[in-house]
Formats: sequence, C-alpha cells, structure tokens
Amino acid sequence: MYATVASVSVVGLTAHPVQVEVDIADGLPVFTIVGLPDATVQEARERVKSAVRNAGFRFPAHRITVNLAPADLRKEGAFFDLPVAIGILKASGQLEAPLEGYVFLGELSLEGTLRPVHGVLPAVAGLAAADGTHTYVVPHQNVGELALLEGTRLLPSVGLSEVVQAIVEGPVILVVPAYHPPAGVVDSPLDFADVKGQATAKRAMEIAAAGGHNILLTGSPGSGKTMLAERLPGIMPPMMREEVLEVTTVYSAAGLLMDGQSMVEQRPFRHPHHTASSIAVIGGGATARPGEISLADRGVLFMDELPEFHRDVLEVLRQPLESGTITISRVRQTLTYPAHFLLVAAMNPCPCGWYGDTTHPCICSASDVRRYRSRISGPLLDRFDMVLSIPRLQASELGELHAGETSAAIRERVTLARERARGVLEERGLRANADLSGPQVRKLVTLDRDAQAFLTMAVTRFSLSGRGYDKVLKVARTIADLDGAQRVHAEHISEALQYRSAGATWDA
Repeated sequence: MYATVASVSVVGLTAHPVQVEVDIADGLPVFTIVGLPDATVQEARERVKSAVRNAGFRFPAHRITVNLAPADLRKEGAFFDLPVAIGILKASGQLEAPLEGYVFLGELSLEGTLRPVHGVLPAVAGLAAADGTHTYVVPHQNVGELALLEGTRLLPSVGLSEVVQAIVEGPVILVVPAYHPPAGVVDSPLDFADVKGQATAKRAMEIAAAGGHNILLTGSPGSGKTMLAERLPGIMPPMMREEVLEVTTVYSAAGLLMDGQSMVEQRPFRHPHHTASSIAVIGGGATARPGEISLADRGVLFMDELPEFHRDVLEVLRQPLESGTITISRVRQTLTYPAHFLLVAAMNPCPCGWYGDTTHPCICSASDVRRYRSRISGPLLDRFDMVLSIPRLQASELGELHAGETSAAIRERVTLARERARGVLEERGLRANADLSGPQVRKLVTLDRDAQAFLTMAVTRFSLSGRGYDKVLKVARTIADLDGAQRVHAEHISEALQYRSAGATWDA
C-alpha cells in the first residue's frame, strides 16, 4: 500500500517542494523516516503515532517507510507531521478521497490537534509564486501571516480529524483577499518631542530617515545617542506592501510570529549587545536562522558601543551595507537573507568617554584614544554616510520645559521627501537615495555651478575617497528633497559636508 502527499521544506527563505512517500508493507511493526531528516523530523514518528490514535484513527501495525523526496535536500522542522499522518491514513485505506492539489504542512500534538509552525509564509509564498492552483492545508494559527498572499487558496484547520473530514466532505476554501496596508504609522511612545536641545542631531536623524543614510554618533556618556537612535523608526515613512511581505517573511522564518502577531507592519528596531557573536548578528548556524541584520531589514539596526563589537562582526557588515543582502555559504548549502537596514552606530570618543568634554577631564592618553578609534577600520567608517558628534546638554537646556517637535511632524516631512525622490528611484528598483550606486549618483544628482565648485574644493580639503564623494552627493540630494529643490545647491553640499567632516578627520 502506497501513498504520496505534497509538502514543502524551507531552507533559509527558499521553499522547496517535497513529496512525502508512504509505503506500508507486511512485516514487523517498524516506523522509519528517510530522506535526510533532522532530529525534529525523526521525532515526528512518536507524535504521528499518538496523534493518529487520539484523533480516532487506527495506526497500522505494519512496516511503515516514509521517504521525504528529494533525498539530497535536508529536511528541518515540524512541517512534516501533518503530511506524514495524512500519507499513513491514505496508504492504509482510512482516507480514500484524492489528495491531488493539496499541500500539507503543520505540527501535530499528541492528541491530534495542529500547532503553528514557523516559516509558513516563505513556504507558501515560494510555492504559490510558482503554481497558484494548490490549496495549502495549514494550522489555523498561521493564517494571519498569509494575509499578504492575495489569491492564495487556504484550508486552515484545527486538527487531524478536521483535515480528513474537510477533504472527504469537500473543503471550505479560504481565498486570501487583497491586502491593504495600514493607513499610517502607529505612533510610538518614544517621541522626538522628548529630546531636549540637540537641534543638529535631530536634523541629522531626519536626513538619515529621509534618505536611508547610515549614521555614526559619537559623544560622551549621557549626550543622548541612544535616545536619538531609539526614536528614529518613528520618523521613517510607513512600509509599503512589498516591504511588509519581505520583513514578515524573515520574522516567520525566524519563528518570531508566535505570540499572536500575524505580520510586521511597523519598521523593526534591533539593538544587539556588543558581546553578540558573528552568527547572532549575521545569521546562519547549525540550523539556518536570520541574524540581527536581517531582522532589522527595512528598519533600523542600532549598534551601541560600536568599538566593543568583535572585529569579525564589524568587518562582515561591509558587504550587506553595500548590497542589502547577506550570503552565508556552508558546505551543503548557500543561504541569502535580505539585510536592507539603516545602520545607526554610537560610540564614545575615547575609552573613558570624556575626550573633548568641557566638564569632565579625560584620563586617556593619546595612544589610548588612537587605539580605541582604530577598532573601527577605515573601510567600515567610509560606509557611514554621516558621522556626527553629539555634545552633552548644558544645564539651561536640561531645564527647558517646552516640548520639541513631535515625531509625527518630522515624519510628514520625511515621507514627503521620499515621495519627491520616488519616481527616479523606482525606475531603478530602489527605495531611498542611499541605495544609489556610484554611476547612478553621478548621473542623477544634478548640481548647479556653485555647488560643483564647492564640492570640488571639499574633495581636496577633506581628502574624500571616491565612496566618500558619492556619499556626500547622496546626502546632499536628500537635503534637497527635504527642501523641495530640483537641483542640489551649494548650501545642500555644505550641510552634507558637515556630517562628513568628522569622519574625514577621524585620525586628527
């Protein structure tokens, strides 16, 4: 007796069709699963046995062999509990209805109910993109994250017996309706109105949000670096449908949608500790999982105490900062995750934190300061579009009673600036000015005569590299978008250089 059931395996964020082949033969009762299953899949044998019996069916007392094809693809996770159980019922004659057109995935409890599994969104999205005619039988708790897949046919179920009943009697198919993004950003309790003073820093954060520019904040302890970074997602524009789908896919694969959250509609903010390993930040591991840079996709990655991070973590950031993806190569497989994040880094000016402060004496020697700053390599520093020094507030500023400008007001200007740049960027598949390549910057960013002369002078004065030159143009273009200007003027170049000069004179 033989049966085959369609399922799917997710490797990284890529879905691979899997055929679950079940053969029941005479012989001693043995239940074997082959086809490169991991420990979780191997343990499905005990879950399936109990689930089949407790759902009111008979578990065959024969030799059962389950093959997960293709045999050279490693199978991970609890996706295969449901298709294995359905295959056994089909092969043993307890389920006679045809199974063509169905794709099964879900974890079974011992009593036969379905439990949610992570990675459902990339699994269904990958197969639905290739063939939209299948009906996907999934745990009902996973339906929320599939709301992004318009037109997909779903059969959400509570347990094994319900799945069998629905197939036999004719299922009630749920067709996913069109997704409508939220009307706006849900205001965060962290508001820029709470930040006193720091007008220059607030302006820099507005420019970073409008253009997607990476920014490095330096300053003494208590100057407000973390406070500014935490409020940056609140002034970024709402995510578009494609961004919501991309981010939710990452979080689904990482298993971070299990607490009743159906999708990620607000821009992420990730804040890894400086002791985090390279695998935690970059992703990968024995069981492939997105890292912090992918969990910050389309949002903000905040790296506080930047020089304290391991050197290998810092250097591996260079490639995703340029490409917006991270590729992890292993012996058996190569995984690619999205990593299109806005990097906000913060650091003290020296080991003790008080270099250049007017009220606290610095106890570090000149060599200590150089050694501390040298932990940030030149190539990594060059990938920050903006480098800004944050001064500590004066006593008069700390005593201010009036609130500053709200995040909502700043977000309106940021969103308007993005709208002004959208036409040119979308033609090239880009989202923000920071995504422009070097040739695109020189072709698309038009300067008036004074701006060109000013920039030429600055190249020599600040010893700008080719990448630094391009980044000044990108930031200047964003400033012009905020001002509603068609061309980049000298004042735009001047302001952009203010946010670059600290990086150009890093070793001074």
